[in-house]
Amino acid sequence: MINALAARGYNVFEEISRQVIRAAQEEGVSQLFLTEPLLFSQKLLEGRVNQFNAAAENNKNLVLYDRGIPDVLAYMDYAGQAYPSQFVQACKNHRYDRVFMLPPWEEIHEEDNERYEDFATATKLHDFLLKTYKRYKYSPVNLPRCSVAHRIDFIENQLKR
Repeated sequence: MINALAARGYNVFEEISRQVIRAAQEEGVSQLFLTEPLLFSQKLLEGRVNQFNAAAENNKNLVLYDRGIPDVLAYMDYAGQAYPSQFVQACKNHRYDRVFMLPPWEEIHEEDNERYEDFATATKLHDFLLKTYKRYKYSPVNLPRCSVAHRIDFIENQLKR
């Protein structure tokens, strides 16, 4: 989705967890989130806050992010891990105008080197994501199950409202 949005000319920030995972793997840690969830999450939080700040500095009218800051808390909650208050403050201090969610879709779900969650886990994580965004007073808009092009059309229509 994010690549297709970029291809349509939108300013986008890609998911940084893949970069963090690959860097850890290069250092011999196969799954940093599983071995050191707080360290992994701190790296993600820092990266996502940096993305947010970079977007604000560029004065772009519209920026789309692959993942948001509250995602970090949702994953930590899912894993039953405690996190420092700076995580909560980051969610409160960096607000998005709108949140779109891609509900789990078994027919297109894929696992790879960085996305190792099976479909059942992805579904549970989605529940935590919804709960977390709602905790921070967002009303996430679920994208329909359809082609990428139709999903982007849906986003564009939502943005016009």
